[in-house]
Amino acid sequence: MTSLGAVFRPQLAPERLRSVARLADDAGLEELWLWEDCFREGGISTAAAALAWTERIRVGVGLLPVPLRNVAITAMEAASLHRMFPGRPVLGVGHGVQDWMGQVGARVESPVTLLREHLLALRALLSGERVTVDGRYVKLDDVALDWPPEGPHGGVLAGATGPRSLRLTGEAADGTILTASTNAEGVRTARRLVEEGRAAAGRETGPHRLVVYLLTATGPDAAARLRAELVAEGDEAVPDLGVAGDAGAVAKAVERLVEAGADSVVLQPTADEPDPEGFVRFAAEEVRPLVP
Repeated sequence: MTSLGAVFRPQLAPERLRSVARLADDAGLEELWLWEDCFREGGISTAAAALAWTERIRVGVGLLPVPLRNVAITAMEAASLHRMFPGRPVLGVGHGVQDWMGQVGARVESPVTLLREHLLALRALLSGERVTVDGRYVKLDDVALDWPPEGPHGGVLAGATGPRSLRLTGEAADGTILTASTNAEGVRTARRLVEEGRAAAGRETGPHRLVVYLLTATGPDAAARLRAELVAEGDEAVPDLGVAGDAGAVAKAVERLVEAGADSVVLQPTADEPDPEGFVRFAAEEVRPLVP
């Protein structure tokens, strides 16, 4: 069964999260995703709050930019969430938007190298290992978590766009997150590159979850809002990107991504979505029944 989620975009004030999270939980949506976009809302703090306010929904963070975080801190925070809310947190990391990383003095010469080192160390720490590593960016001396996650925790996901990063997620992550700038053909390409990375690392067995955001607009002005956001993001020339319309149209767009290789599709409202609670209700009550 395809997992369906929705995004709480950080253009909304943090105090709006409680009502959206509770509605998503009550309405039966499987996942609610949060972003740690500079310089809006912290990913771990908002995820912890959303998990505490709800009972069953999985809460994803996509993404935590690794240049901002020592890997030991990432591991400590992730482990705490996994122990307090077993089976519900879904954490993704990425190399961050380089302009933003430059603004805070965290930009590195090789973002892909940093992401690889962070992923390998983070997965080892969350597995309860004692880690010593002297990498280009990640340096740990006999570090182990006192409170690693108990039992399976779903692993660590990573965001990627280009071929090098996509192969890297196959090599070093447990899943991949694709932005809303990805159409069905892009999903097929991403899946192929991820599998190349998995094969190169000898990790062909076991699942590798592919999460895809789908830019979605509904309501009487849906087409205009979708078009405006695609233009603003420079994506207006990409074919079959995003969806505007009723539940049937959205469900068909979800199915196209699933057929291309997506395991989870997360509906991403436009930045000017006028009714975030209504969007979540639409996803859970109207779209979800139409997605197998």
